[in-house]
Amino acid sequence: MDELEIERIKRKIKNKKKEPITKTKSNSYIFKFVSRLFITIILTLITLITLKSNNKLKQTFYKQVYETNFSFAEVNSLYKKYFGSSIPFKDFFNVSKPVFNEKLIYKEANKYMDGVKLTVTDKYLVPNQLSGLVVFIGEKEGYGNTVVIQQANGIDLWYGNIDAVNVKLYDYVEEGSLIGTTKDDNLYLVYKKDGEILDYKDYI
Repeated sequence: MDELEIERIKRKIKNKKKEPITKTKSNSYIFKFVSRLFITIILTLITLITLKSNNKLKQTFYKQVYETNFSFAEVNSLYKKYFGSSIPFKDFFNVSKPVFNEKLIYKEANKYMDGVKLTVTDKYLVPNQLSGLVVFIGEKEGYGNTVVIQQANGIDLWYGNIDAVNVKLYDYVEEGSLIGTTKDDNLYLVYKKDGEILDYKDYI
């Protein structure tokens, strides 16, 4: 038997030894993945069972998920600051921007329910106070048709008594742009953050 033959036999033996090791490693990865998957499923089930059986914990969970605001407007503002527009390829479209860019003007301000009633001109063109995301459009008791904008600073601003709405739900509305027109000469504003009512005098 020559040296070449011996070398070939040695290589075969080495390759045979490596095969079981590779399979073992593969089996180990599969076992770890399946174990983690099962642990995740078990933890999820335990959480759901605990929430169902413990009313206090359930209320805390629901409050955090459904009542505490997540500031999408703030995230969007930061994204735009560091990465540009959140809408890709927007420069390829020829979008005409409205000329309207105004500040809030009113004759009189009086406390009204949770906010303030501003006396404005009839069919007043309502400008947006601060850039943010439209999170609600619809009727609110005592305020009529209302547009709620979640501002970049985390404050939810309600614009009440809006007749002709110029924005759509989940629009990102720039500061000074048109929200809509008032039904008459009244505009209602409410400032809220994390469910707490803020003093309107700090913002108008």
